[in-house]
Order: sequence, then C-alpha cells, then structure tokens
Amino acid sequence: MLSIGFSPLVATEILWGLAALAGLAAVVAFLARGAPAFLRALALACLVAALANPSLLREDRERVKDIVAVVVDRSTSQTLGPRRAQTDAVRAELERRLATFGNVEPRFVDVTDSEGGGDGTRAFAALAEALADVPAERIAGVIMLTDGVVHDIPKDVAALGFKAPLHALVTGSRDERDRRIALVEAPRFGLVGKDQTIRVEVAERGGDGRARLVLRRDGQMLRTLDVATGRPISLPVHIEHGGPTVVEIEVDPLPGELTTANNRAVVTIEGIREKLRVLLVSGEPHAGERTWRNLLKSDANVDLVHFTILRPPEKQDGTPINELSLIAFPTRELFQQKIKEFDLIIFDRYANQSVLPSVYYDNIVRYVREGGALMVAAGPEFAGSLSLARTSLGAILPAAPDGRILEEPYQARITAPGERHPVTRELPGSEQNPPAWGEWLRLLGARVQTGTAVMSGVQDRPLLVLVREEKGRIAMLLSDHAWLWARGFRNGGPHLDLLRRLAHWLMKEPELEEEALRASARGRDIVVERQTMGDNPAPVTLVAPSGTQSSLALEATRPGLFSAVTPARELGLYRLQSGSLTAFVNIGPENPRELADVFSDTERLAPLAGATGGSVRRVEAGTSVTVPRLLAMRSGSRFAGADWIGIRPSDSAVVRGVAIFPLGLGFAGLAVLAGSVLLAWSVEGGRRSQRN
Repeated sequence: MLSIGFSPLVATEILWGLAALAGLAAVVAFLARGAPAFLRALALACLVAALANPSLLREDRERVKDIVAVVVDRSTSQTLGPRRAQTDAVRAELERRLATFGNVEPRFVDVTDSEGGGDGTRAFAALAEALADVPAERIAGVIMLTDGVVHDIPKDVAALGFKAPLHALVTGSRDERDRRIALVEAPRFGLVGKDQTIRVEVAERGGDGRARLVLRRDGQMLRTLDVATGRPISLPVHIEHGGPTVVEIEVDPLPGELTTANNRAVVTIEGIREKLRVLLVSGEPHAGERTWRNLLKSDANVDLVHFTILRPPEKQDGTPINELSLIAFPTRELFQQKIKEFDLIIFDRYANQSVLPSVYYDNIVRYVREGGALMVAAGPEFAGSLSLARTSLGAILPAAPDGRILEEPYQARITAPGERHPVTRELPGSEQNPPAWGEWLRLLGARVQTGTAVMSGVQDRPLLVLVREEKGRIAMLLSDHAWLWARGFRNGGPHLDLLRRLAHWLMKEPELEEEALRASARGRDIVVERQTMGDNPAPVTLVAPSGTQSSLALEATRPGLFSAVTPARELGLYRLQSGSLTAFVNIGPENPRELADVFSDTERLAPLAGATGGSVRRVEAGTSVTVPRLLAMRSGSRFAGADWIGIRPSDSAVVRGVAIFPLGLGFAGLAVLAGSVLLAWSVEGGRRSQRN
C-alpha cells in the first residue's frame, strides 16, 4: 500500500510561516509582472516542499482475525431447572459454528458468582476485562449466553466501548414458577428482653396466593403462620440473650418451583443489654468486699445495686433508729417487688441472720428457676449454723458445707472439667504447673451435689462450682480470698478474667456456653467450631442452600474445642446441626441478589441489544434447544433476523513493515529546485533582452 507522508526539516510553525510568505510573494509577483511570475512562484513552492520533506511510504499489512466474544453465564441462577444443560448445549454449538469462520477468533468468557463478589451476575464487567487488550475496531460481535438475570447492564451503548452487535441467547422457560421470601424491614440490633419486628413478604409466581410460613429463632421453632402472598407481614421476635440471635423465616415450596434456596431468609439480630442490673449483698464488711464492687462498677454497662449488712438483728442495742446514719435494707422491694428486674444476684459472705424472711429465699429459688442468675461467694459463715445452705436456697445450691474451714496456703488449680469449660479454660498463668499465680489462704469444705467443679483448692477440694438450675444458673465460690489476687498477694492472679467470665457466664453470654456450635465464613470456606464438655462430639451435619446434606468430622484443637474447615460449593445460607445444637453461616451476602429474582428474562438486555443492532431470544424449543444461524454482514444497521444473528467483520490489519522513499531530499529534490530557479531566470532574462 502506497501513501505520501511528510517529515518537516523545520518546526511546523516555521514551515507554515514560510509557506504564507511564499504565497504572498507569489501574489505580489503576479500583480507586478503578470504570467512570467508563475515560474518564481513555482520555485518558491519547490523550496517550501523541500523543507516539508515529502516521502513516499509503502506499508506491508497483514490482515488479523476479528474477535467474537461469547459470554457464558455460570452464576447460581444458571444452575436452576434445565438452564445448565441448555447452556452447555448452546455453547458447544456456538463453538462449532464460529470455527467455520476462517477470519474470526472466538473468545469464551465464563462468568461465575465469585467474579461478582457473590453480589449478582456481573457479565459486562467480565466482558470488559476479557476484551481489554483488543482494539474496538477488531470486535465483530458479542454473544451472551445467559438467563437474562444480569446486574451490571450499562445505561447506554457508549458505555460498551465497541460498536459491534450484541446478541443475547436466553436460557430457561417462559412458564417458570417460584416462591421466595423478600425482606421488607430487618432490624440489626435489639434490646435483650424486648421484641423486635421483622417485616417480610412472600412473593410467588404460579402459586395460589396462600403459603405456610415457619419462624425459627436460634434453630428453635417459634410458630407457624398461614399468610397471603404478595402482602407484607410483621413478625415480632423476642430477644432473649446478648450476642447474635439468628432468626430464620421459611416458606413451604411450590410444586415444581425453580429453587427452594430462596424460600428461606435469615436475619441476624445483635442482642444488646440496655443495662445489666446486678444486686450485690455483702453480709458484713470484710477485706474482699470491694473486689466485687470495683469489678462491677468498672463496667459501664452494669447498673449495680450494693448493700452491706452493717447492723444485723443480733447486734441491736439501745440506740434509737433516728440517730443511726444507716440505710434500711429494702428487703421487700428487692426480693419481692423488683427481683425479676435483676440479671444477677450476688451474695458475698452473706449469713442467714434473719434479715431475709424465708419467703424471700423462696422468691430467689423461683427467680433462678425462671431464668435468673445467682452467685454465692462463701465465707466462714457458710460452714456454720447460719449457712445459706440451711435455707430453702439449699435445694438449688450445687454444694453443701461439710463443716470444715481449711485455713492454709494453697494454689487454686483448674480441674479436668475446668480445662474444657469456657469460664476457666486457658486462664492466664494456668499454662504452667503449678499455675503462675499467688496463693489463697482459706477454703470452705463442701460436697458437690450437682453441677461441675471447675477449680479446686486444698487436697483437690472443690473451689468453684457451676450448675444450671432449670432456666437459670448458679455459681459457688467456696472461698472469700479472691481479693488476694486483686491486691497482688505473692504476684496476684487473673482475678479480673476469672470474675468477669464468671459474671458473663451467669448472664448467659453466648461465647461462654459450655455446649455450643458456631460457624463462620472465611472467604469461600466454612469454619466450624464445637465447644463441648464431652470427649467425642458427634459429627456435624451440613445442609447446603440447595438442601443437599453432608457430614463433617471434627478434630480436637484445644481442650473442649473441636473444629473443621470445609469449602462452600454454593452461595447462600448453610445450616449446621450437631445433636440439639444448630448454627447458621452465610456464604456471600445474607440474601444474595442472584436468588432475589430467579426468573429467566428477555426484557433487561433488550434495549441495549437493540441499540447495537443485535437481538435477544430464547433458546428453548420444547425439550431441546435451538441456536440461530451465524452470518457475517459487512454493512447495515440490523444484524438479526427470525432465525439468524449477524456479526460485522472489520477487515482489520496490522503493519508488518514500512519502506520510505524521500521525495524532497537528495539529487531529485536538488534537481527540481535548481531547475525551477534556472527556468525562471532564463525566461525573465529572455524577456528583458527582447525589450532592449
């Protein structure tokens, strides 16, 4: 291919300036001398042309193949019904037909959920990435093999970056039916002890307008409702504990529906305690009294009510009441009228001194059994006749005194069950033998009746005993010397960790449950953790969003902790079951866009495809698929017909070599310039001779 190019010997501005001057000089010469001035103008033009340095270019071009991109949707919605089989069949046929075009290079682009971050099908983002190295003029066409559920469709043709026709071949069927749960309003936080309202709607296509809804909280069924579809409904849920509360809403499937993965919605509500109300009753002033008070007062979320018995009944004297600067112990208000308002009651070295009538102890027993928490930090009085074990509380206390008070130095140790219990497992300093913490000097002898001794003292006697009593919890600390750790006696000990964990276990914090099943997402992996007091927990049953089940074996990682990691093969909500324990984990968004609208669709891509001259059509033909013919069209604005789709070849080529032949330099340029000057001199000289 031949062409002319220029490589000026001077700056372009100077060249244009000289050309303007030469033109002006030529005009003046014509006006002054007439036609003979043409030769001078020719000489000036040759001079300007020589400075422009013209060259004859010969390019060696090689034709390159046009690119036809085939975007294959492999997202979750493409696995529904017959879509996967349709996709595979159409892809194979497109590959065969494109191979018959000698000057076309097909590029197949698979789009999966992972490429879109699990948040819908991002087909155009994958297309742009696949064609990033291709000039726009080489793109002959784009074919999208999809169900039409695409979430990044450009607003206009200009955003595509090419001018080739776009065709969409849509899988799926026109008469699809499905039912799903749509979240209208879902709270993220809730106060413990209060109700939170979740608003949902059952959407369906092909149903009868009624559906049965099941509501579960932390795996336990709350109720079943018969609801109308297409209308929002309100579901109140009571938040019973701090930390995450998993609410599962499930609707019965339709016969023959596309998928049941969207028949279930999950809302995780973080339970927040408005204020932890703690009642601390100290039986008498003593060295460790302020240990509990300081611990509880240091927590801004704790509302502490503390009373110390300074003047028990046996210390009555003749001093008039109005001359005593003491506050009367409001027993009736605390232990009858407002007892249910407290999350935890602590008796610190409290003796039965007739301050509380027996009916109030009955109230405390009832309070615990209905879900309350009781802590007894015992002192020497627990071993005597005034012991709380001799009241009606003795029926629920996990240990009974044997009458002995052991006063000798000892190091508290974690028992074998305590090594597994979240309250005492891996307390700082317990990794050494003996533990790296200071000694206590007193222990109350007691027999464990129920519950678990998680710490021991002198001669392996129980020191800390924990027990569940119906819906409530009780802890007994059989020593009043925890304050020695707080004061740093002989290097002290982890009193803050121990007492804080103990208080949180009593108030049912989820992370301190002895038997728990937890699951979390780490990328596309599911991490399972099983907390247990047993030795061999049962395998965990894993139920995928599609309903398929698998068994997951656990391995011991620490005392009382077993774990496993397994890859997630699907996006959505997984249910994990181990005995009576249930856990949930969501891979990807909690309610993914990919499953929010699963019906195959020909309308979303139609405006964009039409603007490029392309088309959108279904491939379903009864029980098989039909693929339109492929044609190459070099011109036109419409690239589709009833049974065909077209691509537009571009005849693109790349330059492999260039040969340059200068025209304004060398002997040729010198000859033309010199000849024009001599001819002008000769003609004008002859005219002067004739005049003379």
